[in-house]
Amino acid sequence: MSKGGVQMLDDKKDGFFSVCNLGSQWSLEQNNVYPGGLFASVGQMGIGFGVSPDSPNPRENGGIKAPFSDFFLKYLPSQEEIRVVGVAEGEAASKTKKKVGLKLKIKVSNPSLRRLISGAIAGAVSRTCVAPLETIRTHLMVGSSGSSTLEVFNDIMQTDGWKGLFRGNFVNVIRVAPSKAIELFAFDTVNKQLSPTPGEEPKIPIPSSLVAGACAGVSSTLLTYPLELIKTRLTIEKNMYDGILDAFLKILQKEGPGELYRGLAPSLIGVIPYAATNYFAYDTLRKVYRKVLKEEKIGNIETLLIGSLAGAISSSATFPLEVARKQMQVGALNGRQVYKNVFHALSSILKQEGIHGLYKGLGPSCMKLVPAAGISFMCYEACKRILVDKDEEM
Repeated sequence: MSKGGVQMLDDKKDGFFSVCNLGSQWSLEQNNVYPGGLFASVGQMGIGFGVSPDSPNPRENGGIKAPFSDFFLKYLPSQEEIRVVGVAEGEAASKTKKKVGLKLKIKVSNPSLRRLISGAIAGAVSRTCVAPLETIRTHLMVGSSGSSTLEVFNDIMQTDGWKGLFRGNFVNVIRVAPSKAIELFAFDTVNKQLSPTPGEEPKIPIPSSLVAGACAGVSSTLLTYPLELIKTRLTIEKNMYDGILDAFLKILQKEGPGELYRGLAPSLIGVIPYAATNYFAYDTLRKVYRKVLKEEKIGNIETLLIGSLAGAISSSATFPLEVARKQMQVGALNGRQVYKNVFHALSSILKQEGIHGLYKGLGPSCMKLVPAAGISFMCYEACKRILVDKDEEM
């Protein structure tokens, strides 16, 4: 090969191998020909050049030092050694693969405020999504528009149209947002205080999530119950009140302040087992998920399913108390029977309508409560990841 010549090689000469069956040699001095050649791997190609290792400075002999010659002198120290340089497929993929996605982070340094904001957003979003089912469920419980889901739906559509399905939703959001914020905040706080650290003995003889759930339900109910009663009145007696404030003032004037807490006892009796069961089931299912799948991080879809299953378990177990509470909240409107207490309400419903009356509306109730619980837990966990401390990675 002449000086400065270029020779194309195949895989049978000088032991040179190329993935593409092509090679090249470039010599700057006679008898000093080295395979730089094409070297390749998946997703990567390059061209190398070689110079004589016997000449410490190629420029002294009138030669020209080729680019990257130091690189090939290091990895090709002798004429006999020929190497194919490349990158493994997995390594190349890991270098080129970039995580795509929008990461929203908002700095909120106070952890209590982060929980409250996350809970409020979770409550507002979940209740708005299931507002039509909530309206149908309420009508079924009090029997004001029909005896089946389809009958109630048709009656609402004929009377008020689509707006009728969302009647009282604004009040519901105003009630649920602070209620859910207080509830989730109370659960996280109490559960964290009662949960033992790894290797520590349990602080109480019963599961901490069970107690924390009950505390969460009681605290949120006591603070937001009047709004719940007003929302029920606005849904049932749509022509009697002009809005939240009008309903509040008329109830105070005509029925007294105590009316705002009518049905509180059955509500507390109902919310304690419901909240305790709901949060206990949610916490237990999360632990089972981590243990079985050996994954610490739980995604949004998994959280949605876990929360929905927890909601189904708790709502089915405590539904009769919910029926009694709704009946007591309606009171003597439209000539309805006034119940003295929750036991009177339960016994009267059981006597007049049988066991079926205690579970009237369970289907639409589960249709509403199950996705509402899942959406609420999913939004809460997602918001907690978005709202971060100032020292956390943005």
